Amino acid sequence: MNEFPTSHNLEMMTDASQSLLASDSATDELVRPRGSNHGGMRQFNERIVLQSIRLHGALPKADVARMTHLSTQTASVIINKLLAEGLLQRQDRLRGKIGQPSIPIGLNPDGAFSVGIKIGRRGLHVLALDFAGKVRHRELLAYEFPEPEQVFVAIAHCFSQIQAVLGKELSEKMVGVGVAAPLHLDGWTELLGGSEQEKRAKLWNHVDIVQRVHEITGLPVEFAKDTTAACVAELVSGQGRSLPTFLYFYIGTFIGGGLVIDSHLYPGQTGNAGALGSFPLGLANGNSPYQLLSKASGISLENALQNAGYPAGAAHDERALESKAFPHTQAWLDEACPAIAMAIVSSTALLELDGVIIDGTLDRKLLGLIIEGVKQALSRYNLEGLHLPSIKNGTIGREAKAMGGALLPLYAHFAPDRAIFLKQAPV
Repeated sequence: MNEFPTSHNLEMMTDASQSLLASDSATDELVRPRGSNHGGMRQFNERIVLQSIRLHGALPKADVARMTHLSTQTASVIINKLLAEGLLQRQDRLRGKIGQPSIPIGLNPDGAFSVGIKIGRRGLHVLALDFAGKVRHRELLAYEFPEPEQVFVAIAHCFSQIQAVLGKELSEKMVGVGVAAPLHLDGWTELLGGSEQEKRAKLWNHVDIVQRVHEITGLPVEFAKDTTAACVAELVSGQGRSLPTFLYFYIGTFIGGGLVIDSHLYPGQTGNAGALGSFPLGLANGNSPYQLLSKASGISLENALQNAGYPAGAAHDERALESKAFPHTQAWLDEACPAIAMAIVSSTALLELDGVIIDGTLDRKLLGLIIEGVKQALSRYNLEGLHLPSIKNGTIGREAKAMGGALLPLYAHFAPDRAIFLKQAPV
């Protein structure tokens, strides 16, 4: 089975992913790396300042200096430079405190932009993210199964729409593109429709996604497994900010996941860490692998609701909770929740987890029922010798994969990275 893109995937994904820094539970420790007043670390210090403001919100210069352990003069010089470059902006004065009113310095949303592209098995999602992490534009395309040329034509159209919305001046501030896609688009086709889908899936063999997207956009391209990208979004902007080590489940067409250890995304040697969909629940049954994705994927609920006369999309919105549909939804929950619980218990025995986050494309009320069902299933296990992690609902939802993709180039360009000052100049 082939992995794709066929080049650059591990190298580019790891460079971007491992530069992500999540917050610690203690507020004062949100910015773990400290700045240095040594002149040779200027770029690193600039990124430390940006990260401090990104995590804490707008801050006066004196507070930036205190949090980054930079001298007041060094912090002021860096902030003035970032203000001149348009990455930071002054906000309204803070009044009502003793002494002179201070001026908070915040991120300039128009300072930089990135594009996130999610290539899914059932749809394409493209969005533009500004420097403050707000989605400025989104484009969606649904399909039965992604065919390469169809997808790349659509990406070109979506990218043109983003450029039109942002305008020439802001479009020139786009720093890169992040692509989130399954590592195995040619896998598990029997769950999607059998031989016809398998035939179409083979069209992806040897397709270099990174290169094709670069040719379309002209921008640097980062790549991550789709559920890893979703984990990035939760790590940076959601529940993951308060959990140093957590396991992440994302339920879409298939179920997958990601892993964060000590507040850092752990991609693994091939970028496939946290491949929870492949978690074994037992021995293979005939030609069908008895894996978590066969019990807890959205595709199973889609098929059940379609047999009841609903469209497939009903599995991912409030229609799954309607009185006529709910018996089918409940039957799916009765299989999915114990399966997820088994994966959590087994993972807990290997990793001491602070928490488990469950998110996906499903209706938020249904997500709540999943979490409740998982907790009930966990209560039936013998957990002697184990520390059961907290189970939390994700906060990003259906945009998590595309948003996580868009965060990769932003963090690659602007987050602290120790390698910046460890690299030596060529002799």
